Amino acid sequence: MPSIARRSLLAVGLASPALAQPAWPNRPVRVIVPWPPGGGADTVGRILFARVGDRLGQPFVVENRPGATGTIGATAVARAEPDGYTLLHDATGLSVNPALQPNMPFVAERDLAFIFLATLVPNLLVTNNATPQRTVPEVIALAKAKPGAVDFASSGNGSAQHLALALFASQAGITINHVPYRGGAQALNDIIGGQVGFFFSNASASTGFVTSGALRAIAHTGPGRLARFPDLPAVAETLPGYECLEWNGVLAPAATPQPIIKQLNAVLNEVVREPEVAARLASLSIATRPGSPEDFRSFYLAELAKWTRVVKAANITAD
Repeated sequence: MPSIARRSLLAVGLASPALAQPAWPNRPVRVIVPWPPGGGADTVGRILFARVGDRLGQPFVVENRPGATGTIGATAVARAEPDGYTLLHDATGLSVNPALQPNMPFVAERDLAFIFLATLVPNLLVTNNATPQRTVPEVIALAKAKPGAVDFASSGNGSAQHLALALFASQAGITINHVPYRGGAQALNDIIGGQVGFFFSNASASTGFVTSGALRAIAHTGPGRLARFPDLPAVAETLPGYECLEWNGVLAPAATPQPIIKQLNAVLNEVVREPEVAARLASLSIATRPGSPEDFRSFYLAELAKWTRVVKAANITAD
């Protein structure tokens, strides 16, 4: 029969795996948003992770690390310790950058773990109130009557708004004058001021301007109708098959333990169903799509293939 000392050592040995792997999280979690403060990814991230922190009993601290259309912050997460204490809350750029940047420092589907597709956000096709065109067919007719002369803003070369515009021009068979800005805020200001004609703007950024009457929305880039704007048609009602949704999602370094990924996915699924969170997101024309890590990975790969085709067909560069 083992001695008391030997039994004690055996007990410690059996308990050590549990002692070596304390419940997650037991300290603050860093959430890197690779985009500037105040943008769509930042806004959604702060809404969601405030509630995640409340549920899990530790702060989830959002850290903005913008640059290189999201690549700098995403690279930092891909190279971080896979312990569950560094997460990425990224956006559409993650599925576009591989086509724009041939020397990406990481491969998302290899170097990141997909956890949760948080939100889907349409763009609104907006214009100044003085613009006579009020429907998508009228906008297309104008562009066909004046090929290359109708100004469309974007948030920058290779931005989600640029891609929405490129897809629109391709499916409508029109040639437009692309006016890239350094971000959506200045583009919105110039649309309001009438310096540029049209803009596919992230709905979470432009909804307030539309509801206040500062801008007029012509259509949206998602499917069906929006709860916030039930009378606003989808572009697809004129151009069947057209869809351009920005997305936000939660990822982690690839080797992050599966129990952590499953726990976080379950909590995020619960958070987006909370009435207060759902109402807040709906007020910004943001939809949610609860699902599994596998659902998010499949969605990402489909988006990657789609935008790679658009970038190549339109010869879009990030410069």
